[in-house]
Amino acid sequence: MTTREAISLMRSELQSTCDAREIDSMARVIMEEVLLWQPVDIVMRDGEELPAFFPAKLQEIIARLKRNEPLQYILGKARFHGHNFAVTPATLIPRPETEQLVDMIIDQNPGSDLMVLDIGTGSGCIAISLARALKFAQVTGTDISQQALTVARQNASELKTRVNFVQQDITHCTPPLEMWDIIVSNPPYITMSEQAGMERNVLDYEPHSALFVPDTDPMLYYRPIAAYASRALKNGGRLYLEINRAMVQQVINTLQQAGLKNVQAFTDFNGNNRFVTAIKKQD
Repeated sequence: MTTREAISLMRSELQSTCDAREIDSMARVIMEEVLLWQPVDIVMRDGEELPAFFPAKLQEIIARLKRNEPLQYILGKARFHGHNFAVTPATLIPRPETEQLVDMIIDQNPGSDLMVLDIGTGSGCIAISLARALKFAQVTGTDISQQALTVARQNASELKTRVNFVQQDITHCTPPLEMWDIIVSNPPYITMSEQAGMERNVLDYEPHSALFVPDTDPMLYYRPIAAYASRALKNGGRLYLEINRAMVQQVINTLQQAGLKNVQAFTDFNGNNRFVTAIKKQD
């Protein structure tokens, strides 16, 4: 099998489930992860015969993709903020929008030695990215899932980044020994009724506990996070949240009711309300 034949096979097998651009993008990722090729190699080595193991490996990947399994779970990793992070079905696949949240935090917090808390850390992508980018930050990540924390610790180790990971339920955040300069969270925020409009690769494979909240209580996680932030942030400390674009006013109201100030909403690169920030200020 040549490079050209491999890509042609992917296009033929996956055309009913993916568009051409998505297939070509996946082909580049597969070649990079399985063969350690760069995108230019696909062009330069178009007619080259691929290693003997590759056809069977590609057939296995295609079969799993046709069952709507995310490529990130198949390969066991996802790209986020310039680095590869291990992901498993115990963790969400990091999204580009969340990279924007990380960039916002970095841009707005140029100081050093900041105390940072990531609530609901999952794969640890936010916590680790902040620990790498902020100057001498002391970062803690919490999650209720021990399986997720195992993945997060693996990622921190692989990226040679020091983050303290702690098992904790978002709804039962306890006062810290230290006060935080920054609290960030990307909690579950999709209502159960929104499942009907979602892709099968998300519904069938990503952890529902990290995605969904009851229709009757969409602020299930934002409420305790806001209450905790109002106690645990330092004066002038900042809270950063990723949100459901349909719930922006409810999140704003929740933060204001908790006594947080300067509550603002920001859009993602698609123009959707995606982030809300707030500051703890003493009167």
